[in-house]
Amino acid sequence: MNRDALNRNAELPGLEGVPCADLTEQEIADLVPPHPAEQPLREAVEAAMRRYFEHLDGGTVTDLYAMVMAEVEAPLLASVLEYTQGNQTRAAEMLGLNRGTLRKKLKQHDLI
Repeated sequence: MNRDALNRNAELPGLEGVPCADLTEQEIADLVPPHPAEQPLREAVEAAMRRYFEHLDGGTVTDLYAMVMAEVEAPLLASVLEYTQGNQTRAAEMLGLNRGTLRKKLKQHDLI
């Protein structure tokens, strides 16, 4: 494996300045998430939460549920709206929301 090809440590919190040559292949593999099509949503969330807690490093956190929902809701709404080609009625049906609630959420996230 060409470790220089994966030298993205500057983008990884806590690994700035650590050369890839100092990491084992397994450590590199653990840092590079699998292609989204290869990872179910549940596993992606679990992996993201593990990384979050590792970087928290014993620190305290509050309102974790609200933070996660805010991070997930905007891309979910944007993706569904794109899939429905901007049709808010179809998007609301897909999401199980009424159209008014969807519009409110779209405005909250500056998606309309």
